[in-house]
Amino acid sequence: MAKTSAPLAAFLLSSFLVVTARAADEYMKYKDPKQPISKRIRDLLKRMNLDVKIGEMVQIDRQVATAEVMRDYKIGSILSGGGSVPRLQATLQEWINMVNSFQNGSLSTRLGIPMIYGIDAVHGHNNVYNATIFPHNVGLGATRDPDLVKRIGSATAPEVRATGINYVFAPCVGNAKYTIPH
Repeated sequence: MAKTSAPLAAFLLSSFLVVTARAADEYMKYKDPKQPISKRIRDLLKRMNLDVKIGEMVQIDRQVATAEVMRDYKIGSILSGGGSVPRLQATLQEWINMVNSFQNGSLSTRLGIPMIYGIDAVHGHNNVYNATIFPHNVGLGATRDPDLVKRIGSATAPEVRATGINYVFAPCVGNAKYTIPH
């Protein structure tokens, strides 16, 4: 009886492993960048249940975020408002580690939807210790120099990208045609 049980157990185990591997390799159209965006969106929406849809519409403050919160509640977005930092004088590496931790929490969900991380960088990315600090938008507007504002935005962008943050409230030349005489 032991001789028939061992081959049967081996067969069942190998069958289980094959099924498990196939499930892990399931093709997810929404993750395929070669697919048209409309097909990717339809595929993702079909896979989302109500909990995921609600979580994806939520933005929480960085102070209450953890990798576990991002995973368990399927949170779609985090915001670091003015002064919301990992710690005073947080270094670039500390920011990277924090953002990556939150992102890993988001990516560990069933659908692996990346989070959106927003930050106030209206003075540059000055939340990072030793980053460049610029005047606030009202001060920049008073210069009536859209090229200066564009250059400041161009300097802020790589500093923010370096931390892994992908949504920035930063200097812009919004409505310049109405506020700056030609």
